[in-house]
Amino acid sequence: MALAVALAAALALLAASRARELRLSSRNERRMRARGGHGAPGGLFPLFVALHVAWPLALVAEVALAGARPGTLWPLWLVLVASGEGLRFSAMRALGDRWSARVYVVPGEPRVRRGPYRFLAHPNYLGVVLELAALPLLFGAWRTALAAGVVNALLLALRIRVEDRALRASERAPFDPGVRSG
Repeated sequence: MALAVALAAALALLAASRARELRLSSRNERRMRARGGHGAPGGLFPLFVALHVAWPLALVAEVALAGARPGTLWPLWLVLVASGEGLRFSAMRALGDRWSARVYVVPGEPRVRRGPYRFLAHPNYLGVVLELAALPLLFGAWRTALAAGVVNALLLALRIRVEDRALRASERAPFDPGVRSG
């Protein structure tokens, strides 16, 4: 019973966090469009959405149907979940209104080099990697952690190329703060 309550609480927090992030992303995309920004083609957003819907469902299935249970390393996994979340939130904070769930750029605006971006090119993605692995492992669901990790790694390899290409092109473009788009 305690396991079911802990899993339900973790998934409720995750769902609330994701809903908040999608609202924030939508607001930030409107702000970036107002400054002449645009989404980069090939950002794979629908595939990431599918992963982030399937992952918690797989976690529930592995716990409920396959009998996954927390192991003795659960405190480590909890620390890694919290670390991943902290890294993601600090990356979002550093990007401010330039953070988006999609690959979005504003031509002429330089790359962010503050917060965790001083040390890592893609700290938000590292936070997600930690989250996708550590949350299932917290509940003993190693199959879910492995599957989500592999799918995420494949998607990130493609997305990082798209994002880096869009950022390089954006940095070369002239920036006109007077540009407004609908």
